[in-house]
Amino acid sequence: MPLLAKINKAGKMYTLISKDKSMSFDCPKVMGILNCNPDSFYAPSRSTEHDLIGQLTDKIVLEGADIIDIGGMSTKPGSKLIDPDEEINRISFALKYCKKNYPDLWVSVDTVQSKVASFALENGADMINDVSGGLMDPNILSVVGFHQIPFVCTHMKGTPENMQLDPQYNDVLEDVRQYFTERIAACTSFGIHQILLDPGFGFGKTIEHNYQLLDQLEKLHSFQKPLLVGISRKSMIYKYLGIQADEALNGTSILNTVALMKGVSILRVHDVAEAVEAVKLIEKMKKS
Repeated sequence: MPLLAKINKAGKMYTLISKDKSMSFDCPKVMGILNCNPDSFYAPSRSTEHDLIGQLTDKIVLEGADIIDIGGMSTKPGSKLIDPDEEINRISFALKYCKKNYPDLWVSVDTVQSKVASFALENGADMINDVSGGLMDPNILSVVGFHQIPFVCTHMKGTPENMQLDPQYNDVLEDVRQYFTERIAACTSFGIHQILLDPGFGFGKTIEHNYQLLDQLEKLHSFQKPLLVGISRKSMIYKYLGIQADEALNGTSILNTVALMKGVSILRVHDVAEAVEAVKLIEKMKKS
């Protein structure tokens, strides 16, 4: 059986459950990015104004996202932690807006801080997306375990503030595999069993590291966990091509398609409509 067929067959076994919602990966899902902060790297995805946050949410939903990922703090290279109360203040309106207008939409909150995670889960969030895998604030694992919700565990070398200073690996894939082995054990010790793995493109990796990891992405299926990939408009695309982030949609679609061919379960993107089309076309190819 071809590798792609094996991967796709395995992917159909995944089902996530959170509160009164369930999500089966009969086909890959699309997670739309909503940045409720003033400094995330791609300007069209971000706002701190309530009216625009509502408009961005509507657009993400209308374009077909299965999940919305709300972030109150930028995690681009060089970013520093902000006060958790400020982060809570930034995401509060988006949480209320989704709960009121889109109660069936899966809501993820992108945070590394346990206080923010606790607030989010008590106010409508269905899952937590932690770019540090629970390392920057270990208490976040107890919060997630208590609420029994899905957890996105991302590989990151260092912190957003220092991760891109001079990342070094002997073998980037093996480093990521060892990291996930350790973090899955940590999550499980807190009663977290619904774990999604994000290899962390751009999080403590050079352009070369990113492409080495993408080329071998299917090897991470050995963990038998859903894979989430966030490549959207990142520097691994625009810096390599000598363009800007606002010109990187075509490159994003190409690499998202590669990721889908390698069996990822979720694409985390700024451009939902294009990602939905990629999923539909790859699914059509598989069924044919």
